[in-house]
Amino acid sequence: MFSILKVTFVFFMKTKTASWIILIVLSCIWGSSFILMKEGLKGFSSDEVAALRISIASLFLLPFLIKYYKIDLRKNIKGLLLAGVFGNLIPAFLFTKAETEISSSLTGMLNALTPLFTIVIGFLFFKQTISKNQLIGVGIGFVGAIALIYFGDNSDSSKNTLYCLLVALATLFYALSVNAINTYLSGVNSIVATVWSFTLIGPIAACYLFGFTDVVKHTSENPAAGSSLFFISLLAIFGSALSVIAFNQLIKLSGTVFASSCTYLIPIVAIAWGFLYGEVINLLQIAMVGVIILGIWIMKSKGKTGVEEGQLPEVAPEKD
Repeated sequence: MFSILKVTFVFFMKTKTASWIILIVLSCIWGSSFILMKEGLKGFSSDEVAALRISIASLFLLPFLIKYYKIDLRKNIKGLLLAGVFGNLIPAFLFTKAETEISSSLTGMLNALTPLFTIVIGFLFFKQTISKNQLIGVGIGFVGAIALIYFGDNSDSSKNTLYCLLVALATLFYALSVNAINTYLSGVNSIVATVWSFTLIGPIAACYLFGFTDVVKHTSENPAAGSSLFFISLLAIFGSALSVIAFNQLIKLSGTVFASSCTYLIPIVAIAWGFLYGEVINLLQIAMVGVIILGIWIMKSKGKTGVEEGQLPEVAPEKD
């Protein structure tokens, strides 16, 4: 019976339906992560929230090393470090720092830059071809992003621009990580890749947390620390640890551009949370998100890089 269930699960995970289900679930989880960061900031500083997020995620994944410890580190260390540092560690700090000055909904909107940067990074550093439609789409998307940054939710436009650029930089690092996973870790079990990437960055985050922040003081003295820690734990376990495993699997199932297209839905979820929390969201912002998504749609409509839509790549066998 167990063998039948396992075979059924493996078959399901190699179908296009599985790719879409993973995509939608990830979009909902990551679309909610921006409001969870805001909740975390009520009890802790931005760097404490980021370091706690990575540390808790790494601690949660630690027991997985018992089963998923086998890996050729010499062969895969480059991909693991790129995925860990640029896909999790640095963006965690950039996002929380940005949210000290801009809304969670605006942060979620700007996260839509990821697919655009995925194409650009793939072309510049990973020898991927780029089509005319992709060039047009990237151009339109970046015009929308520039307008979104300029017409943000802060009356101080220079400050707003600076903190919006932190989000843009985080999405650039995400795009680098997406391409690195597809290039260097395509043959590695997604759980193994995630566990080892967090094993490498977890100690860095923990050392920074307890050596260079006032997290212990804030935990004991700030009345909001308890609830903030709860939301940060949700962010770490679901928004980082489990979702990264699913995202790595999605990349192997459907390629980098399809995987990064979860950012179609992430802004919608982020905007919905923003409305619920009473954040200021204007129609111009929503329109500019529409422009970015239009750019992504044009970019993906013809001459796609990597795996064509409707086509699944070969997936390397899972390694126990």
